[in-house]
Order: sequence, then C-alpha cells, then structure tokens
Amino acid sequence: MWVLHRSGSPLRSLLPLRGEWMGRRGLPRSLAPDPPRRRYRKEVLPALEVSVLPVTTTEIRQYLRTHGIPFQDGHSCLRAPSPFVESSQVKDPTRATTSFSLFIDKTTGRFLCMTSLAEGSWEDFQASVEGRGDGVKEGVLLSEPPETENSEEVRRIWDRAVPLWELPDAEEAQLARVMFSLTKVTDDTLKRFSVQYLRPAHSLVFPWFSSQGLGLRGLKLLGAEGKGDGVHYMETTVPRPGAYHNLFGLPLISRRDVEVVLTSRELDSLALSQATGLPTLALPRGTLSLPPALLPYLEQFRRIILWLGDDLRSWEAAKLFARKLNPKRCFLVRPGNQQPRPLEALNQGLNLSRILRTALPAWHRSIVSFRQLREEVLGELSNVEQAAGVRWSRFPDLNRLLKGHRKGELTVFTGPTGSGKTTFISEYALDLCTQGVNTLWGSFEISNVRLARVMLTQFAVGRLEEQLDKYDEWADRFEDLPLYFMTFHGQQSIRSVIDTMQHAVYVYDVCHVVIDNLQFMMGHEQLSTDRIAAQDYIVGAFRKFATDNNCHVTLVIHPRKEDDDKELQTASIFGSAKASQEADNVLILQDRKLVTGPGKRYLQVSKNRFDGDVGVFPLEFNKTSLTFSIPPKSKARLKKIKDDNGLVVKKPSSGKKGAVPQNSESCSDSDPSPHRPGSPKPAG
Repeated sequence: MWVLHRSGSPLRSLLPLRGEWMGRRGLPRSLAPDPPRRRYRKEVLPALEVSVLPVTTTEIRQYLRTHGIPFQDGHSCLRAPSPFVESSQVKDPTRATTSFSLFIDKTTGRFLCMTSLAEGSWEDFQASVEGRGDGVKEGVLLSEPPETENSEEVRRIWDRAVPLWELPDAEEAQLARVMFSLTKVTDDTLKRFSVQYLRPAHSLVFPWFSSQGLGLRGLKLLGAEGKGDGVHYMETTVPRPGAYHNLFGLPLISRRDVEVVLTSRELDSLALSQATGLPTLALPRGTLSLPPALLPYLEQFRRIILWLGDDLRSWEAAKLFARKLNPKRCFLVRPGNQQPRPLEALNQGLNLSRILRTALPAWHRSIVSFRQLREEVLGELSNVEQAAGVRWSRFPDLNRLLKGHRKGELTVFTGPTGSGKTTFISEYALDLCTQGVNTLWGSFEISNVRLARVMLTQFAVGRLEEQLDKYDEWADRFEDLPLYFMTFHGQQSIRSVIDTMQHAVYVYDVCHVVIDNLQFMMGHEQLSTDRIAAQDYIVGAFRKFATDNNCHVTLVIHPRKEDDDKELQTASIFGSAKASQEADNVLILQDRKLVTGPGKRYLQVSKNRFDGDVGVFPLEFNKTSLTFSIPPKSKARLKKIKDDNGLVVKKPSSGKKGAVPQNSESCSDSDPSPHRPGSPKPAG
C-alpha cells in the first residue's frame, strides 16, 4: 500500500531513481527486489498424495530414535543436533552449548538450524540424514540473506532514515510524534529498538535484524494519515510480506528470557517495553498470520502473553495463534474499555503491568463452567457488531441478513447449472479476502488459472485484456492478498482434501475455505455404493473440520434436477437433508433468466442459524467486471415485479415483529412480505 505525504504525493520521492513507478509497495520498479532465496511465498498448496506426505509427531520421534539422533521435546518443535553445523560452530561466543540447534516443527516436520540457518522440509531432513540428494550435506539448503538487490534497497532506505529526535525541525518532530501517538514514548525507547524516521515519506522505519546480529535483513515502513477523528496507518515492507518474515525486537531478547509479550504492531511493542520492561516482540503480519517459520525463535519461552489489539478480531487471532504456540504456555489479554491496545493504554495512563496480570490462560479442560465462559459471553454482548463477523463491502444486503462472516460455520451454496455459482462465490470470497480474511480456494471444477483470472478481473473491477499496461500493478496488489489455492482438480478423496485444509490452517492461518464443488470429490469414496451416504459422510467431515479448527467452510453443492419454471428450495440441494441440517447458512442463487429473460437473478438466504433472518435480494451481473451488484433501484424494481404478478400482500397486524417467512422477499429498507399460497412465485 502506498504511503502518502501530507501533500498527497506517494513514496515516489523517497528514492527518485530511474525506472517505472510500481504501485505494489510504493517503491520504484527499478528497486523491486527479486525473490530472496529463503522463500515463504504464497504458493499453491500441493496435493498431499502427490508430493507432500503428512507426518505426525510420533513418526518424527520414531525416525529420530531409529537413527540414533537425540532430541528434546519442546512446546511446538523438537530440538536435535544439527547435521549442518561443523564441530567448530557448536559453541557460541558465550561458550553456551548450541549443539541442539536444529528445530523440527511437530506438525509439518519442517526444520530450521538456528546456527547455520539451514532449513527445509521433512523429506529434505531425511535425505540429509541418510546421505541422499546432491549437495544436501554441503549446505544447499542454507538460507542466505536477501538477494543483493533486495539488500541494497533495504540499506538505501535505512541510510536515508534518521532518528526522530535528530530531526532539525522541532515542529516536524512533534507532528510526527502526534501522528503516531508517540508523545509518551521516550527517545531512549526509540533508540533501543533502533526506530528511525524517513522524512521524504513521513514514515517511521522499523528494522528487522538477524537474531544472531548478522546485520539488517528487512524493514517495515509505517505511514500515517488523518481520517476524520482518527488516524489511518499504512504499512510497506521490504522485502514483500510473503518473501521474508522476522520479529521486531528479536535482537533484544536474551537467552535467559523465559517470558515474552507478543503484539500485532511495533508501536505497541515500544509502549510495552517502556512501561513494563518485559521482553516484547511484534509479529510481522499483525493479526493476519503467525508463520510457522517463526516458531523456533519462540521455543525458549515458558510463558507467552498475546496482546494483539482491542477488538474481537484480535481476540480470535490470539486464540488461533495460541493453538499453534501450545496453549498451555499462552495467556491472552482480553480486549475491553480498560484494556485497549498497549500504546493507547500508555497514552491513557493505565497500568500496563496490571493489565498483563489479568491475562487469561488460553488452555482449559474439556469441561468448563459458566465461570470460565462469562467473560467471553460479556465480550460478545458488548461487541455485537464485531461478534457478528466480518461484513461484506460489496454486498450490503447480505450483511443485513447474515450480519457478517463468522469463523467456525458451514455455509452451503447452491444454484442452477450455468447460473454463475463459481463467479458469484469467487467475488463473495474475494470481498472477504481483501479485508484480511485468509482464504483457501479448492476449485475442483475449473482450473486455478481460470479462477485466478476471474478473481483478478473482479478485483480490478474491469477487464485487463484492454489495459495490459496496468496488469503488473493490479497483479502485484492481488498477489499481496492472503489468498491460496489447492492444486487438486477433478475427483479427490476427502482425506486428502481435509489434510490439505488442516495444513493451510496451521501454516497460513487460513480461516475461510471454499470448496467448489462437492460432487467432484465423491468419486474416490468407497464407503458405500450409495452416493447419498457418501455425500453425508463428506458433509459431516467438513462440519467437523469447521468446528474443530474454528474455520469457516463454504461448500458449493449442485442442486437436484428441477423444472426450469420452478424456484430452488432448501430441499432442492442434491442428496439427503444432512447438508442443510449441518449447515449454519444456506444460500441459493436463483436464476429466472430462462423464463423472464437475461439478468433476472437474486440471492436467497434460506437458513441463518446466527439470528434467523432470511430473505432474498436481487443481483445484477456486470459482464465487463464479472461482478454481481445490487441494482441501483432494487426496491422499486422488486415492487413492480410483485405488482405485475399480483404478489403484494398486506402484512397481518398480528404477525410477530421481525419474523421473516422462509419463502420471503426482502430488500433494503422494506419489510418482508410472505408468499401467498397458490399464487405464482416472483420472477425476480
């Protein structure tokens, strides 16, 4: 995202060098770094049965024992002697032993050597132990610092940045402190964390140093601009967010530290360190993700406090990250009026140490009483809108009915063949993804290339075929979205799909999975010759996954064959009633174009377990941008359709307020009207 001057010009003046302007990160194209050798890029997720075999902790332990490799059991990793370290490297400058410098992730088997920075998959480690593979022993897996061009870019920005307290203009320094709410953060704190200020971009610069003090590895630039009564922050990272991960404040961590506070913003880490003196680290991607590559750096801590923000989304992220870190050592600071973000708490004069002492344990037994739940219930009651989930920006009527997109739910989506189910659900998911909902797409019917092309067109709200000169700009922005694709295509076994989904939840913190569609996965199921029984099993597996992993699953299911002149109902979903029974939400894309002509589509919410509101609203397809939108005069249009069909019915005075029949038509600012038995159904 661009970091703006107060005058409105972007970061272009930061380094006025040759080359085209690149909108992806607000940096000149000539300075755009090549991907570093140490990759954490958003790749498509592989089919597990093809290239990546799932490994369990038990299998890892058994393998190490079989090959006589000693190991120590950690919180989220196993520690073992590293085959990538020479005997001369076994001791560090403090003479402390570092022989157990290899960290193996218990969930994925990926390893990282903290001494040599060698890393790789479980298969790579097995090959190195057994002497297989060319050059593995010689360090082919060694991770190097970012490539030369990337390093030069980092160094060039860092050299132009200056300490905030050394700005020649005192008024400019004071304005910067006010914009970033640093009025109570001392110069000593900024100096200890090596925070700088970039005058041309009016941005703070937070450095990412190597844990071994080997030098500067990356930067995060934080710009601020006033919006109404608040301040909007914009982040720019070098290298790109998906290319390299680090923890802000890592060089200040001592080997003797056993407690740490994790925050989602660097500004909060400054406030916490100054107010409490505790070790504190800022996650590189905030509440979006905790990359497993960072888990080895957190293994030494016996107690981890997560204070990620002041809203329910931060609270949900804290609970998700705690599961990855081992809940038994994690404590969570609950958002509240008296427990805002750490920086706000410092500015309000609150006691941050006292707030940390109120942190709740993330782990509890299988049976709890209301005493353990009452604070969470209070949190939902006092934050009704946040508890309703993430709201769509493109579908306001969907917000009015479903209230939002919530984790842990199962949504079933259906519609006639050729009605645009995939096109609609891609925009539906893209809308959420642009708001930070980490999304995994499983497209079994069309290829990932075609799907990505559709989503990119929807993202740009226009066809890029006619403006190829803008392709790189939109593609760069699209690539930075937390969006991932499975490489499955056609019929697949449910076990392989579930394994891939669990891998995505752990590695990428995915909280929304789209499966398009159910019928293409049923070919490998040998549970029964009855396809209905096989479908019920698959639906039950997705329901269990959504609940166990607190992840929303959107499942596309084809309907039964119906007459073209009949509307689809909940009972029209192919299979038994289990799909609609297990689902929290049922969405039906009604398509009347065969009867009334092109463009007569509307979305029906026929089940809503959250608060019971159901209804329909019209959709209008834009062929240029491949998007669905609400017609500008939807209310009048719907009313006219009703009049033409004689469907206007007076609302009974005895009807309960807020009750909406299952077959109801509703639009913005209008009350739903029940369908009259025996009369024709609406066409729109």
